[in-house]
Amino acid sequence: MTYRSLSLALAGGIFTLIATVPASAEMGVSVYGGFQTAPHSDIEVSDGPDFRAGWEGKSFQTPPYYGVRGTWWMTNLSKPNLGLSVDFTHAKVYANSETLASSGWSHFEFSDGINLLTLNALYRMRIEGTKFVPYVGAGAGINVPHVEVTRGSGRTFEYQLGGATVQAQAGVAYDFNENWSAFVEYKGNYSWVDVDIDSGASLKTNILTNAVNVGVSYRF
Repeated sequence: MTYRSLSLALAGGIFTLIATVPASAEMGVSVYGGFQTAPHSDIEVSDGPDFRAGWEGKSFQTPPYYGVRGTWWMTNLSKPNLGLSVDFTHAKVYANSETLASSGWSHFEFSDGINLLTLNALYRMRIEGTKFVPYVGAGAGINVPHVEVTRGSGRTFEYQLGGATVQAQAGVAYDFNENWSAFVEYKGNYSWVDVDIDSGASLKTNILTNAVNVGVSYRF
């Protein structure tokens, strides 16, 4: 199975879950932002020399890094500490000036997002007598990058299905009341990106994004 076919299967599973979540479950909606980075990654180009890209996250530059998450806690199944989430993250990376100089490309980034959509399993650990709720999670999904490449006279500027993504996270929430909470977390995503660029060529790279997120949640 290719990364693209796996990605389509994962996307189908995510939307099936959304359609079948019981209405009586404890639901939560979260929004978050934060500081996101990415280490260097190797770039494979089908019609040219491979090279190594240095990435900048530029988390607070427009369009900013952000995410939206929907969570179903299994209180109706007598497993209140187990949950499932659907998580969308607008992560992004920009090739640094050294990368552009060494590759000869004039523009290379996924700045309108690597755009990660994942289905995750969560486990929360309430601390008795406090309002703090640590949690961990892991999952998988798809990446949909906005591919921005300019090399010579060729230009690519479009959204594409890049491939699969895996995710891990750990954080702590603080419950203000039964409906509202705030949280801080680490979230990491490893994405296999396989996209088309100009002249019928392809580009492949594996991107690891690391983020420290701060957000708020509403439960109902």
